[in-house]
Amino acid sequence: MRDPAGPAEARTVTVTGSGRAEAAPDLLTLSVGVECRRDSAGDAYAAAGEASAAVTGALRGRGVENRDIRTSGLNIRADVVWQEGRGQQITGYVASSILSVRLRDPAAGAEVIAAAVEAGGNDVRLDGVQLGFADAAAVMTLARDAAWADALAAASQLAALAGARLGEVVSVRQHPVPSAPVPVGGIQRAFAADSMTVEAGESGVSTSVTVEWELLMDAARGERGVGGLG
Repeated sequence: MRDPAGPAEARTVTVTGSGRAEAAPDLLTLSVGVECRRDSAGDAYAAAGEASAAVTGALRGRGVENRDIRTSGLNIRADVVWQEGRGQQITGYVASSILSVRLRDPAAGAEVIAAAVEAGGNDVRLDGVQLGFADAAAVMTLARDAAWADALAAASQLAALAGARLGEVVSVRQHPVPSAPVPVGGIQRAFAADSMTVEAGESGVSTSVTVEWELLMDAARGERGVGGLG
């Protein structure tokens, strides 16, 4: 609580509350890589293009829309080894690309992954799986409600201990929320004959708010001096 600098300055209490809300994810993001080694850079690039086209074709065949398939990385490099007396020697070339794939039906994840792996064969790399929300606004609203309730409960207790009660809200500030994708809430990987399972579990978002309230005299106490306010 803030002590007044003069008799006319309002007394306030400032509290930070935190809240979290969880829900079943409705978006599964895959990072599917293709990596091909060949004797020449051109052959490696062509092979990677063919493998990538096969993977994207399989994804579209499973109902994934074009807007949900994006190339997020493309690279060609020399594959080198160190040989005694000869230094670094090029043994071939490696071409790789990464596809970021959004699945709006997480339940179809295992089926889509299996189709992509089958289409790309040994050139496919599964670089990551991320579960989250297509629109986290509704979940964030619940988290914000929880943060407000937490702040209000703490402020009410502090006001009562000081022999006062809460008045009008003076200021509200929500703390920045990281923009990174919502982390996986629960994921299990089990290799089977033709696929691996992906269990969505629940994911959550967190936030916090800092709220400043006026402190008013508690009429039931009769005097502002009660509880150290005077």
